[in-house]
Amino acid sequence: MKHHRPALRWRSLFALWSMVLSCSLAAQETTQEVEPDTIIISDTLNHDDVQRLSIFTGDVVMTRGPLVLHSDRLDLSEDQDGFQYGVATLTTSDRVRIRQEDPEKFEIIRGEGLRAEWDGKAEELELIGQAIITRYVCGKPVDEVRGERVIYYQKTDTYEAYSGPQSAADDRRVRSVVRPRAVIDQAIKECREQQSQ
Repeated sequence: MKHHRPALRWRSLFALWSMVLSCSLAAQETTQEVEPDTIIISDTLNHDDVQRLSIFTGDVVMTRGPLVLHSDRLDLSEDQDGFQYGVATLTTSDRVRIRQEDPEKFEIIRGEGLRAEWDGKAEELELIGQAIITRYVCGKPVDEVRGERVIYYQKTDTYEAYSGPQSAADDRRVRSVVRPRAVIDQAIKECREQQSQ
């Protein structure tokens, strides 16, 4: 005579299902990107928690992951989903400056302008007025874009530039200098060789 144990069978199925679910959640947690902290150093801070707005003034340095921004003033707001947006302006300095490093590619992006707008959700940085973005590989400049406005898309590592009366190029237009891919590949090769010694 066979005895059926439905409670035991259900407990076994429940245990198996729990293991599958916990493994799935653990895998999902490891694949999600962790948002980096935003660290800001300044002379003063005015924070409004209701408006979700912070105003930093005086020799402002914002660091967020590999991105570093220098300005005289930074207005930083946050939306309902926690994404941050910044507007960097000048009062005494000559330029807002940015720097982003990617050690895996031996690459540094440097930019400057009269104003910078940063969109943390879209991961876009726009330099406005006398805008210049230069990409260095292994310390050597390989690309440079000048214009009135230059937008740097951090996710795709691409640029977009516009001309205008406040262009950093002489004739108010967009000016771009791009080195051949062979020059970039050679610079990366030299860096790898130096690193392996």
